[in-house]
Amino acid sequence: MATAFHEDGALDLDGTQRIARHLVAHGHDGLVVSGTTGESPTTTKEEDGEVLAAVRDAVGPDISLVAGVGTNDTRTSTYLAQQARANGADGVLLVTPYYNKPGQRGILQHFRQVVDAAELPVMLYDVPGRTASQIALETYEEMAGWEQVVAVKDAVGDFPRGVRIMQMGYALYSGDDIANLGWLAHGAAGFVSVCGHVCGDDLKAMYDLFHAGDVPGARQIFTRLLPAIDAVMGVANYGATTAKAALQLQGVIDNRFVRSPLVELDDDEVAALRAGLVAAGLLQ
Repeated sequence: MATAFHEDGALDLDGTQRIARHLVAHGHDGLVVSGTTGESPTTTKEEDGEVLAAVRDAVGPDISLVAGVGTNDTRTSTYLAQQARANGADGVLLVTPYYNKPGQRGILQHFRQVVDAAELPVMLYDVPGRTASQIALETYEEMAGWEQVVAVKDAVGDFPRGVRIMQMGYALYSGDDIANLGWLAHGAAGFVSVCGHVCGDDLKAMYDLFHAGDVPGARQIFTRLLPAIDAVMGVANYGATTAKAALQLQGVIDNRFVRSPLVELDDDEVAALRAGLVAAGLLQ
């Protein structure tokens, strides 16, 4: 989920709580805080703790909260993992260290230390387009015996590879909205979605129809959502920027402020986003 900010860049905890309550009211059975869309590379450790505590207060004890703790510094990630446990997280999201480009031994060492610090269920996040590193199948095999590592958010997009990961015992979640229906067909457990900020009810309906055996009905929803997925995910400046602008268009928050180096959508980009949402039936 997105993290709301004030115009001066300070945390807007009230706005963040509005986003959280909106998501829970529209199809989400869990939330990820301080992930990529939460702009975690620009928030401090202390701010991550504040955001998690505020969201827990907003949604109550029954909604699963997963705290993003992935950084490219193992000491920072272990601190964040311990803080997440103390602040009421149900699990942590652990991305491959970015920029450093560690080898597989380094990735394993990093993951082992953070997993041990978390003492919570762990969802790995494999997104080589952002991290420049990919978790090898052999590394997944090594971690298959780690009791706490239970799930993978996949943004690699290789379906046969994902099936092999699921065969090792991991629950796999789609980490790319354009692949959501395809991942369901391959056995995925669900979605960790950016587009879900504005189409959570539709994603839940698609999931429910698919598992009820109504594949044509699920495909019909996915097809209708394509203009929105393209509008939210199909531009260079996507993620937090498009999620916040979409929430603003839907009246959930009253601004689309992001922290540098991100820049908020300009008027032309907002118009294109609006057109995609309208085409998908998400805005009048």
